[in-house]
Amino acid sequence: MSIHLFGIRHHGPGCARSLVRALEALQPDCILIEGPPEADELIRYAGDAGLCPPVALLVYAPAEPQRAVMYPFAEFSPEWQAMRFAQAQGIPVRFCDLPQTHRLAETASEKDAEAETPARDDAMHADPLRWLAGAAGFGDTETWWDHLVEQRGDSLDLFAAIAEMMDVVRSEIALPPNALESRREAYMRSMIRQAEKQGHQRIAVVCGAYHVPALKQMPSAKSDAELLKGLPKIKLAATWTPWSYGRLTFRSGYGAGVEAPGWYHHLWQRPEQAGLYWLTDVATLLRKHDLDASPAHTIEALRLADTLAAMRERSRAGLGELQDAVRSVYCYDSELPLRLIASALLINERLGQVPASVPTLPLVQDVQALQKRLRLPVRADASELALDLRETTHLEKSVLLHRLALLDISWGRRLRVHGKSGTFHEQWQLAWEPEFAVKLIEASLWGSTVADAATACALSRAASAETLPQLTALVEEILLADLQGAIDGVMRRMQEVSATTPDLGYMLAALPPLVNVMRYGSVRGADTRALSSILDGLVMRACIALPAGMRALADEAAAELMQALVGADQAIRLAQRADYQASWFTALEQAALHDATHALLAGRCTRALNEQGHWSMERTASQLALRCSHALSPLSSAHWLEGFLHGSGTLLIHNDELWRLIDTWLAGLPADTFIELLPLLRRTFGNFAAPEKRQLSERASQGSGTHVPLSASMPLDETRARRILPTLRLLLDSTPAQEHA
Repeated sequence: MSIHLFGIRHHGPGCARSLVRALEALQPDCILIEGPPEADELIRYAGDAGLCPPVALLVYAPAEPQRAVMYPFAEFSPEWQAMRFAQAQGIPVRFCDLPQTHRLAETASEKDAEAETPARDDAMHADPLRWLAGAAGFGDTETWWDHLVEQRGDSLDLFAAIAEMMDVVRSEIALPPNALESRREAYMRSMIRQAEKQGHQRIAVVCGAYHVPALKQMPSAKSDAELLKGLPKIKLAATWTPWSYGRLTFRSGYGAGVEAPGWYHHLWQRPEQAGLYWLTDVATLLRKHDLDASPAHTIEALRLADTLAAMRERSRAGLGELQDAVRSVYCYDSELPLRLIASALLINERLGQVPASVPTLPLVQDVQALQKRLRLPVRADASELALDLRETTHLEKSVLLHRLALLDISWGRRLRVHGKSGTFHEQWQLAWEPEFAVKLIEASLWGSTVADAATACALSRAASAETLPQLTALVEEILLADLQGAIDGVMRRMQEVSATTPDLGYMLAALPPLVNVMRYGSVRGADTRALSSILDGLVMRACIALPAGMRALADEAAAELMQALVGADQAIRLAQRADYQASWFTALEQAALHDATHALLAGRCTRALNEQGHWSMERTASQLALRCSHALSPLSSAHWLEGFLHGSGTLLIHNDELWRLIDTWLAGLPADTFIELLPLLRRTFGNFAAPEKRQLSERASQGSGTHVPLSASMPLDETRARRILPTLRLLLDSTPAQEHA
């Protein structure tokens, strides 16, 4: 009976290659792999051609899906190769790490207690090899391990060297015991003993290199049992889920991550000429983006990388040397191409695949079926999707994306549509994140299909919503997601809240989403008749409450209310209902004329009445003259002007009377008052667009600000002016008249 310990790096192509050769030479009759025992039944899928890495084992608590952990694997992960080897050879294989049923059951206080170790010890536990890397002349462990292990050829002596190195690390550095690591290693030893009792003669143990010394020196079974005694438990489930190279850079599961999975992919596929192929990919990428990259560049970069490796006393060029060569040869010391290379080649976003035969939850199956039927690409990198909602298939795609967004699965992000009119156009950017697998499991608590889960989630959000803006925004999401089953429940909740909402700001903020919903109804074919009565009542109540609700307000409250007022005014215009506009104008007029209305809001009401033609320019100018008279406080006048001019200075550009009134008021302010009001005035005029500010500056430079007649600025040349008269006669088809000298 023999036990063979293979200490590896969890995502290492060199370790994976050497491990495969070692297993072929050993021909073990049992393989134990560091990983979650809850997923033992899923190992058999590693031999399925449809399970394409990168993939991850997802272990989660069905009752609390937020308690979950991922164990990712790439093609170059030693554990993945060990599973593939075992399946191909028909060798018993199972995971031997401390079960997540204990680790995920830990309370927050228990985790905090384990974390109470000195900062030095935390750093050493996270990276115990950094002292060896520094002693070898490397700035970081990643580069050192890459050169020492991952770039080397197949070697059966590799694991003996790693074991000896780990013995030195754990004996010389003398770290205090970590409770979690001690339990993990105790459980691994118990699994080795169990394999021995089952009669296996050649047991191969694949584990993180740091654990090898602890598994080599076997203490008594009783002491390990004491460490594992009384651990809490929680019911768990497990499945395979797609992973990405981008997420492979994060620590997860066994706490491992790699900085450049794209480079490691090259090392795995072409170990002898990884540098050459990687530089060729760099040249191809740069040419694809119209950057200069020729075969001569590739040859020069490879030579430079080899030279740098020799100068640094390294056996072959690694990623550091290749990046330095790329920076010098391809990029001309510019960082921009390097960012492109880092994203496309160092990380090399790719998403794994999981076959339909892998057991999973009904909601996940429903999402996968919809993705397949609608031909929506599931990719880790971003892709754009243009939809025309007049087409049935496009509308179904939009509905799916909106339903997932309602479930907090932001697979798609809405983009602005440029150059296209109409609400039937939608532009999306799609990018699938591996973490969505956990969110889908969480969403499974709501239902077994996307429609059922989104409906239940919407009804739950409606029941907990306390304000009208929350509910109106939810109604918009519901109609975009075509959740007819949720409309009645949300409408009832909205009626309850709207009947008891006295806050004017909430009522005004609720109008834009409701009006938008009425618009979307015609585009998407949704039934919005139930909303019509609610909108009617809300507009009526807002118009009644508006005049009184704008009185006796503090400046901060008035500023917040003005934003809601602007949005509500735009919504009333968009609704294009004469009855709405009549009630709205009456309310605005009452607020604008009342002395107790906050000056900021009174100015905004006046602006709205003028813009929509309800007040003439003469009446508007009269109100401005009244509000900017010296009988009122300068601060009140400044607030009124801020509300009146908010967002646009067009009125001042095209109306001489308004300009003159404001100019006269400003010129008549005492110097100390003007200085006191200057920050407020700068804020008012600073919000204008650049062209507006330029035109206002030109008017101000003319002194009075009025338009200067042409005769006053330049003498009339009558001779030149008469030359156009014949052409004018032809254009106007008039009878030639006698010209007078």
